[in-house]
Amino acid sequence: MKIFFYDLRPYDELPAVEKISRETGIEFGYCEEYPTMDNYQLAEGCIGISTTPCDLSAPILERFASIGVKYILCRSIGYDHVDLVRAEELGMRVSNVDYPPSGVANYTIMLMLMCARKITHILQRADLQDYTLKGKIGRDISFATIGVIGTGRIGATVIRHLSTFGCRILCYDPYPNEETAKLAEYVDLDTLFSESEFITVHTNATEENHHLLNKAAFEKMKDGVTIINTARGKLVNTADLIEALKSGRVGAAALDVLEKEDGLYYHDRSQDAIANDEMAILRSFPNVILSPHTAFYTYRAIDHMVRGNFEGALAFEKGEDSRHTIL
Repeated sequence: MKIFFYDLRPYDELPAVEKISRETGIEFGYCEEYPTMDNYQLAEGCIGISTTPCDLSAPILERFASIGVKYILCRSIGYDHVDLVRAEELGMRVSNVDYPPSGVANYTIMLMLMCARKITHILQRADLQDYTLKGKIGRDISFATIGVIGTGRIGATVIRHLSTFGCRILCYDPYPNEETAKLAEYVDLDTLFSESEFITVHTNATEENHHLLNKAAFEKMKDGVTIINTARGKLVNTADLIEALKSGRVGAAALDVLEKEDGLYYHDRSQDAIANDEMAILRSFPNVILSPHTAFYTYRAIDHMVRGNFEGALAFEKGEDSRHTIL
């Protein structure tokens, strides 16, 4: 059995792939480019392909199916980039991966604290040797109401870690869990929007929650609310967020993910004119933090992500499902 890894990073992922390949006896090939109509044939002879989020729409899936690829192994938690309907029609199996939720959860809280304490502004002024206090006063989240949308593994971990800060925590999820209910109050979305001073989202992107945070949602929120997104860019309507920032309804935002980030994040674009006007506008705001989709990025997470692909493929070969199975 052989897996072909697309967009594999040689400086962190490759050593993990080599190690787990030896452990499992599964062979692999790889390239550093995303899968395209021009390089799909690199996977010929492989039973599955592994890739991070990219274009896996019907046309490219059909190409892979034509050369015998049976498994689409997403090297990510999210899988909304895969055309699941066409994959099922083609008889392809699809899996994702998981990794310890603490990395993203702690990164989320870090961004929340950075916004609350205006750390970007403070450090920028310190670089200019301006050590005055005017304009640097911050907020103590211990006395704030924090809304958490989505109480899966990551959202629940955010709540558990935040509970030690002493803040009031509201949460929303269609499927509440008992342990989280001991630490936070489950409410409807309108209540969460209207009462929270910080709102963080932790849910997969689906057709149903596309642009969950939009103009109508922002209008229900407190003036000066802080928005944190370390989940998926599609959950926030970027144009509506920009207008809410301009009006002051949103007082700050920290975004580790962004709409239309494909082709930007994980690439060196330092010499390029980037054709993403919304990103440029957000970067111009002093009360916005953009980080390039790095909340997940820890040594432990990389090992889990690579290992999850091998585990998913092994389960498929045995005709079994695993915790990684999507389709």
